[in-house]
Amino acid sequence: MCWLQLTGCYSFRGISIPTEAETFFVSELATRVPSAPADIGLQFSETLKQKLLNESRLNFSDIDPDISFSGEVTRFAVTSVAPQPGEVTAFSRLEIAVRIKYEYRLDEEENWESSFSFYNDYSRDENLLDVQDGLIESIFKQLTEDIFNKAFTNW
Repeated sequence: MCWLQLTGCYSFRGISIPTEAETFFVSELATRVPSAPADIGLQFSETLKQKLLNESRLNFSDIDPDISFSGEVTRFAVTSVAPQPGEVTAFSRLEIAVRIKYEYRLDEEENWESSFSFYNDYSRDENLLDVQDGLIESIFKQLTEDIFNKAFTNW
């Protein structure tokens, strides 16, 4: 009979969460970008919170969490991309960037701060306000995936 000893971390699908960690907290991200929707920091925080609830064994707690995420939205910008002859752009790009601080209360050597950004393109024939919610949702999905990977897969 063979016994395998697992110590130190929880692992599922490449996820590595220290076994001692049981709780997490995500604070509302500050927003210092005037062109961003007023509630974008709250939207992002809720998206990250839901990802952690759905894809980890951690429980949400705002009282002495083992792991906490905080930060700010640092970029919300629309730019023109792929100019065509006659200086007409083929499409526009929405880019969102966030700066995240990860704190693991039980081992401060694991703490980090990092920036993440992602973008989505949309047709120049579309009005940003008509497609903005879908673009933000798609960008947030990738950003939260990147943050989750950095925090829990040694990315």
